[in-house]
Amino acid sequence: MTTLYALGSGSAGNAFAIATGTEALLVDAGFSAREISRRATVAGLDLARLVGIVLTHEHGDHTAGVARLAQTLGIPVLASTGTWDRLRARMPTVAFVPLAIMGGVRHGSFHIEACPTSHDAAEPVALSIRTATGHRIALAYDLGRPTTAVRYLLRESHAIVLEANHDDVLLRTSDYPPVVQERIAGSSGHLSNRAAAELLGEVSHPGLEVVVLAHLSARCNTPEEATAAVAPVLALAGNGTQLFVAPQHEALEPIALR
Repeated sequence: MTTLYALGSGSAGNAFAIATGTEALLVDAGFSAREISRRATVAGLDLARLVGIVLTHEHGDHTAGVARLAQTLGIPVLASTGTWDRLRARMPTVAFVPLAIMGGVRHGSFHIEACPTSHDAAEPVALSIRTATGHRIALAYDLGRPTTAVRYLLRESHAIVLEANHDDVLLRTSDYPPVVQERIAGSSGHLSNRAAAELLGEVSHPGLEVVVLAHLSARCNTPEEATAAVAPVLALAGNGTQLFVAPQHEALEPIALR
């Protein structure tokens, strides 16, 4: 069995985990090590199962706890070379495993594929992780725009964690300065509810069991707005895909894939 854990997601921190058999991978560590440990305990995830921490990029809401966790647990960090170059000074004793951009690497019982995204970071990536049970879980947030590479990466996924950062109207009527609004909505910013729905309409297939909407803006989105945008697209596909929204301040119940 493969289990997906959403430990929290939003501008104040992001962390997910994928577990199968006796092993687990943490994807991003955007909360303190203590907070990740607390949330993992609540969700029933034993961090002793972790064989590595995979990072999508170097921004603090994805890496706040990575150094302490990796050092404490004695596990490596898997990331793009550009991301590692920005972080390596913080963890000189931590082992680094480079991700293969537009390729795959095997780590423990997991096979990890990565492709570049258009976010404003050093070398950000989206991920597709295949487990020993044959499940494929894709994680794509801080996207800016869904490129051809991202679309290809999401294909044939059994579960997709996808950014639905903002509602277009709520963003444009927010108190963010125009320059900030343009960054968020721009090609190196974040994916809107509408864009997330369109992307899911393209990549949905009968084997897609689960979609988790992630990285919702606290000021320019709500779970209700994100769900209202995406749910009709999944219903139209008629595959029975379960839809979840990852909250910022708590973990979701563990999601078991069939």
